[in-house]
Amino acid sequence: MQAIVKTNYHFPKQKSLYVGKVRDVYNIDDKYMAMVVSDRISAFDVVLPKGIPFKGQVLNQIASKFLDATSDIVPNWKLATPDPMVTVGLKCEGFKVEMIVRGYLAGSAWREYKAGNRTLCGIMLPEGMVENQKFPTPIVTPTTKADEGHDENISREEIIRTGLVSEEDYNLLENYSLALFQRGTEIAAQKGLILVDTKYEFGKHDGKIYLIDEIHTPDSSRYFYKEGYEERQAKGERQRQLSKEFVREWLMENGFQGREGQKVPEMTPEIVNSITDRYIELYEHITGEKFVKADECTDIEARIEKNVTDCLAKL
Repeated sequence: MQAIVKTNYHFPKQKSLYVGKVRDVYNIDDKYMAMVVSDRISAFDVVLPKGIPFKGQVLNQIASKFLDATSDIVPNWKLATPDPMVTVGLKCEGFKVEMIVRGYLAGSAWREYKAGNRTLCGIMLPEGMVENQKFPTPIVTPTTKADEGHDENISREEIIRTGLVSEEDYNLLENYSLALFQRGTEIAAQKGLILVDTKYEFGKHDGKIYLIDEIHTPDSSRYFYKEGYEERQAKGERQRQLSKEFVREWLMENGFQGREGQKVPEMTPEIVNSITDRYIELYEHITGEKFVKADECTDIEARIEKNVTDCLAKL
């Protein structure tokens, strides 16, 4: 199975190419973005050495579905999905913060809490909570958006004081984020899932705020299975998750957390294939649809180039 880990296209009217941890973003005439979701995989802000076949297709198609399902809440950047691995949309000027919404005490928030911290991004957390416990109401814990290295937790007050985002815009971002999380929670519940936490990114186009990038994918979100959640909590057992956390756990079990001097464990074909299988499982549970693999026999890079070029010609 072929994994696409690098692209370097030259589309008509292309101005620049930005290579992120997973996405290759092509600026088309300063008007549009062609976002190729590669098969790269990152964890602990490190891009791992092997690509995961079909991961890009999974993420792109989940994001596309959720962008459509939330467009009544906030406008989004998507114009078309001309290829299973590509979304084309409006070029927006991104805000320098990511909006993290948490409904449960899990992941990095739990690690901070376990270490004794009771303030997260300026929000006081209740005493006596346990891992994966539901918050009384969802909380917004923003981070800075780093071009390189680690994103850092930041409070609402710091964001406004330092001018990263105006108070008026930040209030909108927070309201949009909570409304999107509520919609995502409702959709997840219909699929027997719990949306635990997620991140949203926003930008501006012609002075208007748009939702950009991915939404409610397993790379940007954490899901639990609804069935058995209460029983597992009562017994202090680990929750059954649908997220990229299983990759982080495999890395931690093998001595890697992205720290200096640590080496990524060997990604054998068995490990790579198992991650592909998990991503397909994630897709099918989150969307409630059977995953249909894009044609493996074609030249994937040539297919993407043709599909995107044809799409741009119509814009």
